Amino acid sequence: MTFMPIGDLFKQAETLELSGQLGEASQLYKSWIAFNPTDPHLHAVYFNHSVILAQLGDRAGAINALRESTRIKPDFHPAYINLGRQLEDAGQAGLAVQQWFDLVKNMATVSGEAIRYKVMVLQQLGRVLEGANLDNAAEDVLRQSLDLRVEQPEVIQHWIALRQKQCKWPVIEGWDHVPAKALLAGISPLSTAVMLDDPMFALARTYRYGRDSIAVPAAEPPSFEARRRRKEKRKLKIGYVSSDLREHAVGFGIAEVMELHDKERFAIHAYYCGIPRVDPTRERIQAAVDSWVDISKMTDDEAAKHILDDEIDILIDLNGFTRDARTAVFARRPAPIIVNWFGFPATMGSPYHNYIIADPYIIPDGDEIYFSEKVLRLPCYQPNDRKRPVAEHKPTRAEQGLPDDAFVFCCLNGSQKNMPAIFQIWMHILAQVPNSVLWLLSSTADTNERLRAMAVNCGVAPERLVFAEKEPNPQHLARYRLADVFLDTYPYGAHTTAADALWMGVPVLTIPGRSFASRVCADLVQAAGQPDLVCSSPADYAAKAIAFANDRGKLAAIRAALDAGRSTSLLFDTPRLVLSLEDLFSVMWSEFEHGRLPVPDLTNLDAYVEIGVDLNLNRDAAAGADYRERWEERLRVWNRSYRLHADGRFWSGEPGESNIDRQRLKRVI
Repeated sequence: MTFMPIGDLFKQAETLELSGQLGEASQLYKSWIAFNPTDPHLHAVYFNHSVILAQLGDRAGAINALRESTRIKPDFHPAYINLGRQLEDAGQAGLAVQQWFDLVKNMATVSGEAIRYKVMVLQQLGRVLEGANLDNAAEDVLRQSLDLRVEQPEVIQHWIALRQKQCKWPVIEGWDHVPAKALLAGISPLSTAVMLDDPMFALARTYRYGRDSIAVPAAEPPSFEARRRRKEKRKLKIGYVSSDLREHAVGFGIAEVMELHDKERFAIHAYYCGIPRVDPTRERIQAAVDSWVDISKMTDDEAAKHILDDEIDILIDLNGFTRDARTAVFARRPAPIIVNWFGFPATMGSPYHNYIIADPYIIPDGDEIYFSEKVLRLPCYQPNDRKRPVAEHKPTRAEQGLPDDAFVFCCLNGSQKNMPAIFQIWMHILAQVPNSVLWLLSSTADTNERLRAMAVNCGVAPERLVFAEKEPNPQHLARYRLADVFLDTYPYGAHTTAADALWMGVPVLTIPGRSFASRVCADLVQAAGQPDLVCSSPADYAAKAIAFANDRGKLAAIRAALDAGRSTSLLFDTPRLVLSLEDLFSVMWSEFEHGRLPVPDLTNLDAYVEIGVDLNLNRDAAAGADYRERWEERLRVWNRSYRLHADGRFWSGEPGESNIDRQRLKRVI
């Protein structure tokens, strides 16, 4: 042991680690350290030992090893980075942040390696600072990271999302050597939906996001030909994959669906990839399904193999591109049919999602061009839980900081959905209804004060913006009745939030747009039996809000109709939704059996991305009735230099091309 060369030590320890003998690997490092106290590579040995100790669950030992590594070699940057992570995992976020800030300050040398480590540390700082609700500080360190290297898609996405959450408008602004075009080109699919009502760019940008962030699996996808040809009839196996089968908007909505599935015809499997926490909603879903598997600690290959071994026929993605999603599992195609539904209000733009489930309003005839998947439709897209618990205590306005005699407009969407145009309309409404307030969901103290300052700039007293602190869902539902009217956001409107308001009898005013996310709220309002609440324009939206404040009788009639319709409206007819959903399962399986499984068409989407960035950078892509014409003109210009194939979206080819070339052929397996 005394004379073992460092290379042999690392090789032997790696062999033990790969064979699962972590205890033996740890003992090997421990013994070598004891007999080689002056070796020039001792800091690296402590570092490697810390990795093994962390895998063994000995976090204190890992922290001590990393501290020793930094003591021996103060300029060994990786040890500081890992030490911060271990301290964070131990609940010592403050100490972690201090480690990383110290490292950033000490990295005076300009070199490729120093920049790489500094960028890495700034990323970690941004994540932890946001977790501590220090959004402004998080935004600042991410900006520093982009100053060092702009080619960081994840940092761009995080930075944009932070600015959206803080209501810093315009959200995308370039600076120095970081152009606005680079920022917009790196935007995430969800931030795109929040900021832009441009469904063609949303398709193209989501396609590029998935292509860049989800690695192409090395292995060949499995063959399902034998299953397609099987003669015996059995239950279809339906798999739901989500990180949100818990106290979350998706979990609240899907719980009763799981309970109502026809277990004589379908076997229901749930694959959970979320946080390790048990709550009543998770327990309820777990009790309703035939199989519950936690895949959160599995690798993508392991999770895909588990799903494949379960012989799932239809695999439903309830995450899309949202937090803790396991999109790479779907990329391995562990089931013959893959479906995008409910968790992500947009197309996936992927080569492996075959279907998207919507309804006739959210995706009307003709709008299929904005989706890579084949569109199937329910009567109403969104599931809702009729058993949702509402707190028995009826809160008072005083308890929520609301004036007793005021007209209360509310918008209890997350602050990231607030955009400057809709905020200006809200301020106009408040100006026209003197004895009124706007009740918003609270964000950080800085963001709340920023919104109040913007209200003052619009001539509205800051105290007329009242902020609702976050509460458990039963208490949150109970306080809705304190509001008079819910004012929706645009372009990303209320979804489950709107259903909650309607369930509690609160009218919701909304402006539908072109995109999926902008049409859900109008869809829900109509399904609740109140189509007049869908506004034709921003002016109509403001006029209706003001009119309600001046006609309490009309408002009371709508509230009474919403209360009376809870048991009869399409919106809350969950049994009908489940029956329709199961009919769609049968349609999908029939198409698969007959060799007609749709294959996503991704033709020309790289060109659409580049064109969409330019159009939206100039903020004119979605403006006016000539939306399509703007796109077609840019595509004609593009085609002069880079030949495009007819795609059935906005590019049907130049005059003179054959009719066949102008058609979008539905390819099938």
